[in-house]
Amino acid sequence: MSGAKFLVVEDEAIIAMSTEDMLIALGHDPAFTAENLERALEIVAAGGFDAALLDINLNGVESGPVADALAERGIPLIFTTGYGEIRVPEGHQAATVLEKPYTARDLENAIAGLGL
Repeated sequence: MSGAKFLVVEDEAIIAMSTEDMLIALGHDPAFTAENLERALEIVAAGGFDAALLDINLNGVESGPVADALAERGIPLIFTTGYGEIRVPEGHQAATVLEKPYTARDLENAIAGLGL
């Protein structure tokens, strides 16, 4: 792959798979996937990716700690959410937010905004 390597943090398997397919179609590598906060934090600590797609709510748990860990490492992120009211974790209000369901074009535009 010539594109960026992504961490996809998503608690809904079908959405995670769809996002992985979109990333591949856009020339990126969905290198890692996590379905919960604990696994996401493990992957962030290990590194090996360029950017992240981060669901704001992981089975009722806010993903703020993952966003904080990414920021500490200088890794850009795009938040995703399926809720009408967008509650971006404190300190990350400048991040791009994709509302589900999003299209490949929406994802492409968000990634372009990261400069990748």
